[in-house]
Amino acid sequence: MAKDSTIHFVLMGGTIDSYYSGCKDTVITRKESIIERYIEGIKPYFKSKYTSIAMKDSRDLKLSDFKKMAKIIENSPHKKIIITHGTYAMSDSARYLKAHLKRKDQTIIFTGSMIPIDSFTFSDGGFNLGFAIAKLDSLEPGVYVCFNACIFSPDEVAKQLQAGKFFSIFSEK
Repeated sequence: MAKDSTIHFVLMGGTIDSYYSGCKDTVITRKESIIERYIEGIKPYFKSKYTSIAMKDSRDLKLSDFKKMAKIIENSPHKKIIITHGTYAMSDSARYLKAHLKRKDQTIIFTGSMIPIDSFTFSDGGFNLGFAIAKLDSLEPGVYVCFNACIFSPDEVAKQLQAGKFFSIFSEK
């Protein structure tokens, strides 16, 4: 195991950290993240740190949230970062971070889900988190989006709402 095997989870909210509201017939972002409880429940061999930035639907994120995210990551002592994030603005945040982060020694992966991770048997959230964790050690330092068992650069990734998945604007992925 690497010298610093700690994974720093940066929590931005989004569907992965939401619950379904029958009264509103939509998902609502939780006030507090359940990601730590989820990760600790699988009893991983790595250490983890959790920093909650903005428990919001990504459509409600502001420039100040992007700046806070970048500052937290810039100042993190860890080189492995997973950012849980809403899918609507995930690619925007990834591009912002790639453009503004001064450090180049970290592997940073954005991930999330189309279905909340809690209370839904067929959520993609657990798979996407696991895939991102698994890819941390094989990717070069940089910013990535991991979704649907695929790795994307911030410059290529886009969300295809009707299909419920991400794709590369440059290829057939």
